[in-house]
Amino acid sequence: MIDIVGKRGWYFLISAFIILPGLISLIVPPGWASGESGLNPGIDFTSGSVLQVSFDSPVSEQQIQERMNQMGHSEALIQRTGERSFFIRTKLLAEPVGDLPSEREFLEQDLEDSFGLVRDQIKFDSVSPIVASETVINAFFALLAASVFILLYIWYAFRRVPKSYRYGVAAILALVHDVIIVIGVFSILGKVLNMEVNSMFIVGVLIVAGYSVNDTIVVFDRIRENTIRFPDRALATLVNMSIMDTMGRSLNTSFTTLFVLLALLLMGGPSIRGLLLVVAIGAVVGTYSSIFIASQFIVIWDRGELGKLIGRGRRATSATATTLMSVILGR
Repeated sequence: MIDIVGKRGWYFLISAFIILPGLISLIVPPGWASGESGLNPGIDFTSGSVLQVSFDSPVSEQQIQERMNQMGHSEALIQRTGERSFFIRTKLLAEPVGDLPSEREFLEQDLEDSFGLVRDQIKFDSVSPIVASETVINAFFALLAASVFILLYIWYAFRRVPKSYRYGVAAILALVHDVIIVIGVFSILGKVLNMEVNSMFIVGVLIVAGYSVNDTIVVFDRIRENTIRFPDRALATLVNMSIMDTMGRSLNTSFTTLFVLLALLLMGGPSIRGLLLVVAIGAVVGTYSSIFIASQFIVIWDRGELGKLIGRGRRATSATATTLMSVILGR
């Protein structure tokens, strides 16, 4: 049997190397002249304009997107709402200046000339960043409330296992681990590829949280069964056995999920590609964390290694501070 638990320190080190660039990207501004940092917000989180339009003839999202790009609106989000109806969201459109028409009128005229826009079915509105901020806050509190209920549920469901609350804490740790990695990756993509985050990104993060907990529970449930079946064996041995029992199932589930997501990424519209990318990253990270983070955290906690790591960190910090003070006073 492969000794996965015996190399547990390496898994946390790998996670640290993955998380660190994302955290740095969240702190460092996207440009020298910019005062912003973190993610690259889309028009869902900034002020913008919304057009609901219909066309006389069939037209694809890609055709409209290409036309919007030519008109200087590459940021536009195109979403099909009917057979010939579309939802177009852009940055805030300019008002008329003097004899010049408004940017909205210019876009409508161009779409009419290109695809046969139905004028009497046009609906126009503006997007407020306040609504988006409320959505983010509500999503955060929803995730926080779900985490509390997950902790309590796992604590109760694993009540026959010694110190069952540790399983709940480990599941929440894996959830936070996965969400931080996804956010960090999108922060880097926002700076490198100018990828924006929108309301679909929030939906994707919530899906990732659910996927992460589900995959972790599969491993934990087998640990619970083996703990009850073999009460005289060491926890590290039981965890290693449980991981080997469930690894095939976890990998098969992840691969089938990724195959479906890959098909959707290739054939789906641009409006859902961000969501699909979030879920794809989350599926990979969720599988990794359920095996190599959540389960190993239980072993580390059981062996008292967590306290030793914290103590080493405190001693290292204290030694560094003492050295610095000696250098300063010695000058």
